[in-house]
This record gives sequence, C-alpha cells and structure tokens, in this order.
Amino acid sequence: MKASLHAGRLLARRYRLIDQIGAGGMSVIWRARDEVLDRIVALKVLAPSLAADARFRDMVREEARSAAQLVHPHVTAVHDYGETVAPDGGITSFVVMELLAGEELEHRLTAGPLPWPEAVEIGAQVAEALAAAHRLGIVHRDITPANVMMTQVGAKVLDFGIATRVGAPDEDEDGGTFGTPAYVAPERLDGAPAQPATDVYSLGVLLFETLTGQPPYAADTWEQLSAALDEAGPPTLDGVPGLPPAVADVCLRCLARDPRRRPTAHQLATVLRDQLLPADPQAATMLAPTVTLPALPAPAAPGPDLRHPAVGPHPVAAAPPRPATDDEPARPAPDGDASAGAGRRRSGGRRPRSLLVVVGVVVVGGGALLTPTLLPDEQPSPGGLPTSGPVVAPSATPSSPAPTSTRPSPRPTRPAPTTSGATSLPPAGGLIEAANRMDGLIEAGLAAGEIRDDVGVDLRNLLRNAVAATGEGALTTAVDRLRAKIGERQREGSISPAYAQRLDAAAAQLAATQA
Repeated sequence: MKASLHAGRLLARRYRLIDQIGAGGMSVIWRARDEVLDRIVALKVLAPSLAADARFRDMVREEARSAAQLVHPHVTAVHDYGETVAPDGGITSFVVMELLAGEELEHRLTAGPLPWPEAVEIGAQVAEALAAAHRLGIVHRDITPANVMMTQVGAKVLDFGIATRVGAPDEDEDGGTFGTPAYVAPERLDGAPAQPATDVYSLGVLLFETLTGQPPYAADTWEQLSAALDEAGPPTLDGVPGLPPAVADVCLRCLARDPRRRPTAHQLATVLRDQLLPADPQAATMLAPTVTLPALPAPAAPGPDLRHPAVGPHPVAAAPPRPATDDEPARPAPDGDASAGAGRRRSGGRRPRSLLVVVGVVVVGGGALLTPTLLPDEQPSPGGLPTSGPVVAPSATPSSPAPTSTRPSPRPTRPAPTTSGATSLPPAGGLIEAANRMDGLIEAGLAAGEIRDDVGVDLRNLLRNAVAATGEGALTTAVDRLRAKIGERQREGSISPAYAQRLDAAAAQLAATQA
C-alpha cells in the first residue's frame, strides 16, 4: 500500500493525498484535499488484501452508504465512497469522511481515569450517537476509546464507515469476529450477529474504563477474553469517588452477560444525562447567573436576518433563576490539552452574578425583548411586520446611525417561557410573522429544558431555510423537512412529546402562509 499511495497522488480525479495521519490492520488514514469542493477531508483507504476482494468492497460501499445517512452532532460524517484502478490492475478502495481536530479518548486515558462527571458526559454523548444509529438499523461493532475523538464540540464517534446493519453476519474476510477483544460482547464470541445490545455492551466497557482507568475484562486476544469472562468475578465500581449509584448501576447493566438485561442506548443516555443535573432544584438556581436588562432601544433594534445563522445571542430580558441544563459552563480542559472536546460539564464554582433588575422594568420592557425577531436588518414600519414579499437586507449607508450597545452580561440566559405559550397567538398573517412565532417557541422550549440545545440550533437552521425558500413548492418542501426533523428528534427524546406537538403546529402555520 505504501508503494502505490504517496503524497500528491490524485484519487478518483478528485481527492489529492496530503499526508498519512493514521494506520490500522484494515486501513490507512490519509489527510486529503477535495479538489471539487475545496475542503480538507479524511480518506480511509482499505488494505490491498481487502480491496482486492469484490465481495468486501461491495460490503464496505453499502455500509458507507448507510453511514452517510447518519447525521448527528456526535458522529463523524461520511461524505463519499470511491474506487480507483492502478495501471497494474490494483484496486484502491476508500471512504471519504469528515476530518476532525482533537484528541482520541484512548490517548487521554493514558493519564488515568477521568472525573466521573466528565466520563458520564462522554458516555452520554456516545450513547446519543449510538441511539441515532440504532434507529436507522446501523450497528457500529467497535466502540472503543480509539474510536472516540474529543473535539471542541464534544465527543465524536469514528469509524461508522465500517459499521453494519442489524443482524448482518459478523465476520471479517478471514471468518473472524470484527472488533477489539476487550470491548466485544460475550455473545459475539459464540457467533451471534451484531445487534444494538452489542454496541451497548461495548459502551459499558468504555464507560467503565473512563471511570476506573481499565476495562472490566482486560484482553488482547479472543482466547484471553474467553478466559477472563470465565474466570474473573463480576466487575464493580465501588472505588470511584463520588460516583452516583444510578451511574454505577446502569454501567454494570450494560455489561450484563444476557443482552436482554442491557438498557438501550437511548435509555442509557437518559440515565446519564439525568445524573449531570443537580438533584436539588433549589441548588440548581444557584448555578444560573442573573442577566442585567439592556436599555430599551427606540425604535426597536433590528433583528438578525432569518436566512443566515445568528452570530451572537438574542437580546434577552432578565429572567428568574432556572434549573441548570446541559448547556451549563464546561469544565476547563486539563493543562496542555487545548484541543480536548469540551463536553457540557459543570464546574464546581459559581460565576459572578449580575445585578438584579426590578420587576417593574421587566413588566415594561418584557414584551419588546422577550419576542425573538427574525426580520432582516431594516427599521420596522409603523404598520407592523411585513407579511409578504422577499426578505432583503438593505445595505448600510453612511447616514445610518450606529447601533447602541449595552454592557454584556457574563453569560446570557434565555427568557423564561410565558404561561400563554406561542400557540396562543392568532394564526399567522405572513411568513415572517409565523417564523417569528416559531422561533419564539423554540427559544421558550430551550429555556424550559423541553428542547436540547443542539436540537434548537438544528431547528433554527431549518426554519431559516424555509423562510429563504424560493420557487414553486420550495416552502412546502422546506417545512416538510422541518416537521420531519421535529418528529425524529421527538422520537430520540431530544424534544418532549408535548413540545413536539406545539412545534409541529407552528410549522403547519408556517406552510399555511403559502396558501
């Protein structure tokens, strides 16, 4: 493989190899430039012995096609699959993936076990990624610390490009079992096909190792694994300082010999997420800083263009302290690890508090500040919000007054949802009004903990796409995507069922403006 692949070689007339960044028994990883889309990607090039097998190439192509459908914030994206034929007839088979910057969890664990909140955060993120894969019928088969990358946006699961379908034969080209022995579920040693429960077992091993510094059954070969399973006693987490009993219980249930006793990936993620929240709601309020109310602009300050992601946070009014959620301040990365993924972990200290704002000011200014705006950068007319016509952001002129700014708070909080809710507003009179109402509903759901943070970003991006849609049927198609995403996120538990219904109704109003 090294003789035929070298820096500068062009694969499939598109991917220019830059340098080799990793290697394993089945493949070599190259950094490459996609010369069509002008971006840097990772190429997993299969070993020549595997690429020469047409059956194996077909399997990898189908698995890459399935993995490309898996879009999740904690999964490495699969972009493409390709094959090239050299002049000597040799076949190069490769999978094109997202190139990540960060640190492998395996490397981080060389310094010892992690604090339990950090380990639980990583476990929850990997569990959420597996839950999304299992819903599509995809099983990873090799969840290990080497296949989890810690990035600035949290954990990313690698190697879904060689995942397989639920129930597919679990053998490599030599008839052996796929996977890393210490992380393989016992039933797979008996020839059972990969199932979601086998991934959950592997994640249980990973969680156990992040908490203790070593897997429950240390093994480098299948023979050593069989012996360890037969001879070793049941694993325990009694020595982990401060570990909540619920975490210990669910981790050990993941390691159950009987697959039917293991939780699902979604159930595991839910238990782990619950343990990251303060048990005492009164104590949770101590973690949320109060925001100083900015001065009321006159006229109302223009809002961001709905067609583009917002650069900064929405201006918000002061709200009563609320229970902390998953987006609380991250624990600082260890010294010297600038690229470590910052999972949403809680720090032990408190942040400085801003001055409280008197209730009277909130009553006077709340109406103007609590409603998020998605209009383009133009002054609102006295007649109200525009209800039709294209959304065009006017260019700035020298005579335009400079926007007034207010002193930012240490960390803005979201406005608390009102008792009336977004659905109590009258039917939409126009696309922008309907979009504004839906954005306000998303904001209120985030504040109430009914919508997970990354899902809120996802929904807002789809909402912007809907407003920017042009052409016959484009709005309907965009809204259909938005409603499908709402349903998908509700099924995975990222949106509460009640709030999913409200969001779906708001999306339906958005589509009705086209009539």
